[in-house]
Amino acid sequence: MTRRIAIVGSGYMGGGIAQVMALAGAEVLISDVSLEVTQANRERLIEETRKFVADGLFPSDAVERIERQVKVAESIEEAVRDADFIEEAVPEKIDIKHDIFKRVSAAARPDAIIATNTSTISIAKLSEAVTHPERFLGVHFSNPSPFVPGVEIIPHEGTAPEVVERACEIVHETGKETATVKDVTGFVLNRLQYALFHEATQLLEEGVASPEDIDTLVRTTFGFRLPFFGPFAIADMAGLDVYNFCYQSLQTDFPERFATPEVLSSLIEQGKLGTKSGGGFTDVPAERIPDLIAWRNRAYVKLSELMKELGPPPMK
Repeated sequence: MTRRIAIVGSGYMGGGIAQVMALAGAEVLISDVSLEVTQANRERLIEETRKFVADGLFPSDAVERIERQVKVAESIEEAVRDADFIEEAVPEKIDIKHDIFKRVSAAARPDAIIATNTSTISIAKLSEAVTHPERFLGVHFSNPSPFVPGVEIIPHEGTAPEVVERACEIVHETGKETATVKDVTGFVLNRLQYALFHEATQLLEEGVASPEDIDTLVRTTFGFRLPFFGPFAIADMAGLDVYNFCYQSLQTDFPERFATPEVLSSLIEQGKLGTKSGGGFTDVPAERIPDLIAWRNRAYVKLSELMKELGPPPMK
């Protein structure tokens, strides 16, 4: 059965999500503040798709598929009326979003999933404007949504478990990966992203390094690992005892900013030092460690080759 998807807010993020859903085979209706804006955004999407095809980023038939499957609704109400899944992607202002959700709730089917693409606003706060809030959750795509593979799924306390499952299923059909997190300020993605940015600005303000040198170190050292491993897998492979020693050193000048995490101390007290001991955050079985290290090394070489092939980004 073909899914019927409504995207409320057809700008850059909403339009990208519409492309993703359409290429996964869904029928997509987009809507915005006016019919004229929605029509203009659909034309932009098609032109953008044409360029993506020419650049080899989208399938060769993507223009035809998106022209066929992404349609314009005259109003928000028309867009959501028969939708199975509704994704809101309007500006990050709670009053605007509340107004949208009231209109969506009044027009949508009672069993339709209603989702928000908010980056930081509390899902529970947004749910106050939704009728049947058990069908509401955050489904947070990242920019640019056609090409970033991860999607953050954020239920609030009242979200029904089956709604989370259905939302994940819809996202998985697009080929993307999901991670389900709790409804806390910033969720996970932006708490991590802004923690890194904050420390980077501290280094800049202290005169430790230039923006260019900080960026170089991030992308060529620990950031180089991040396409393949998250922070816990990286810590386990480095050795949790090594991390503990590094924290002790950092604390000499930054005792509050770099207090040793309790969960790290607890693992060390249990003798769990990461892959070297066969236990840690990720608990990789000892017999799998040689395969993991070999895979890691191949992955890093392949990424280096890709970076050489692509050349530096055209920033200068």
